[in-house]
Amino acid sequence: MLCQSCGQNQATTHIKTIINGELAEVNLCRECAQKLGYNSFFGNFGMDFDKFLGSLMGGSESRTLKSRKRCNCCGSTFDDIAKSGKVGCANCYDIFYDELLPSIQRIHGKTVHIGKLAKSAGSEVKMKSTLAKLKEELTTAIKEQEFEKAAKLRDQIKELEAKG
Repeated sequence: MLCQSCGQNQATTHIKTIINGELAEVNLCRECAQKLGYNSFFGNFGMDFDKFLGSLMGGSESRTLKSRKRCNCCGSTFDDIAKSGKVGCANCYDIFYDELLPSIQRIHGKTVHIGKLAKSAGSEVKMKSTLAKLKEELTTAIKEQEFEKAAKLRDQIKELEAKG
């Protein structure tokens, strides 16, 4: 099978990805895979490779729109963040929420920070934290179709809300 990029060399790298809900399969030779940044999975998040796949699937327009959007505080674009692996400022999380969410979920497993509370935190703060945790567990139980557990969690949430 020949490389789909150069059409000259034998394809040695076979990549499958989903773009805009459609499965895209690309076969590349070693040289083209390296040119497109796919030789190092963690190197630059494969941004050049995404552009290549986007052009194959006709998705380059949405990619261009994302790269035009800038943070109004630090001036970062999503491409800047993806290339460096670092968010420019706290405001970038709000501006690029939709773009960052899949990566945050993949890396951390959750998108809500559930950390420890200070000992001096009031009971109201602790109750809100407990409620948030229970609501997240409820959502998970419903998704996993554990309806008995979900009913118990729902009752606990109602009980806490009545107290507070």
